[in-house]
Amino acid sequence: MAIQTFIRDTWRTSIIPALQEYITIPNESPAFDSRWREHGHMDRAVDLFARWAQEQKVPGMELHVARAEGRTPLLFMEIPGSGRGTVLLYGHLDKQPPMEGWRPGLGPWTPVLEDGKLYGRGGADDGYGMFAALTAIKALQLEAIPCARCVILIEACEESGSFDLPHYVDALADRIGTPELVVCLDSGCGDYERLWVTTSLRGVINATLSVSTLTEGVHSGAASGIVPSSFRILRRLLSRLEDESIGRVLPPGLHVDIPPDRLDQAKAAARVLGTAVYGEYPFQPGTAPADGNPTELLLNRTWRPQLEIIGAAGLPGLDQAGNVLRPETGVKLSLRLPPTADPDAAAACLKDTLTQDPPYGAKVTFEPGMGAGGWNAPAFEPWLDASMARASREFFGKDACAMGEGGTIPFMGMLAEKFPKAQFMITGVLGPRSNAHGPNEFLHIDTAMNLTGCVARVLEDHYRTVNHTA
Repeated sequence: MAIQTFIRDTWRTSIIPALQEYITIPNESPAFDSRWREHGHMDRAVDLFARWAQEQKVPGMELHVARAEGRTPLLFMEIPGSGRGTVLLYGHLDKQPPMEGWRPGLGPWTPVLEDGKLYGRGGADDGYGMFAALTAIKALQLEAIPCARCVILIEACEESGSFDLPHYVDALADRIGTPELVVCLDSGCGDYERLWVTTSLRGVINATLSVSTLTEGVHSGAASGIVPSSFRILRRLLSRLEDESIGRVLPPGLHVDIPPDRLDQAKAAARVLGTAVYGEYPFQPGTAPADGNPTELLLNRTWRPQLEIIGAAGLPGLDQAGNVLRPETGVKLSLRLPPTADPDAAAACLKDTLTQDPPYGAKVTFEPGMGAGGWNAPAFEPWLDASMARASREFFGKDACAMGEGGTIPFMGMLAEKFPKAQFMITGVLGPRSNAHGPNEFLHIDTAMNLTGCVARVLEDHYRTVNHTA
């Protein structure tokens, strides 16, 4: 109980105020703020994180802000341990754009504490991660519980695809070493009642698809029925990719065989969550989910490709829409990929599907954007499986649960390649209605506190395992 008391006190008196300050900083990821250097918000966030970390006076900790020409910064911390072993803990401090639709009284850069939640952009995704990691380590130290050497990496371009991270991991390879355990605090949870562990992540491809039939717009009364609509052609092309009646992505090359153990995990998670699998979403009255079976919904979200249109061009606002047959229509696609799909092969399949033999010989342009592969966790070693189960019961009072996540963390696939023998504890606080990337994002504070305790226990059990102590 001493560890739990320390963690909760630290959250209340120190972490929450720091996160409130962090939320006020509009440090959007480079993909959304091309002038991030001039604006200085990223540096403000880095300085805040570094200052708080130093104030904790963690014995032996070395902190370094790595900066490379033309790259976002990276916060590197090294905490010496007892005995053998290394643990790598990961988080990020860059943010998604503000997004419209925040309810009255809330805003992306306005921290609000309400009903045990801290509202504002970036607190849950994933500003809390460094604070939780250091607090877990310090809690063990204060109780004289041995812990292996820990390395903490906090990057600043995760929301842009982690394009700077490989450079820093290579540059700091000697200092990072070879971890037996990787802890990532940037994932989700099915509810706020137990420890949720992520066993897979989807990949993603972004691309822009544009269709043009004219060099300039013309009167629709004169041209419609003679000139094919660019919008209609775009619809036909998208129907090659997706069966719009059920939302299934069609090309076989974008699908994979779902491993049997992941099928079993999805079924177990569905039994725990039931209708909460879809009940967390703010459906319009009368709108139903894509499927009535919770297991199928979880598999859709974690192991099947899914398409979303996330932007459009060539369409004037409703108040500016005249009777014109427009020359061009464009959309930005976000295609989520199964965890084990090859992103390069998937991108080639996507391009071929959408651009070959366009209707009416229309001009079709396909421009690939950001993309990343998915990740499928190695099987849990018995010690880690038992440790997470014990930690969940101790701090949440319920058994842990595992399932895949629909999001993408490019760092995980890279680490899996660099450290093929490592175990992975991927977890997070993004649960029902926490709404990362959207309006009204919040951090569920009790869950974050309990998760911090779970990380401490897993670090303790890791030390015992690698040093063969009772």
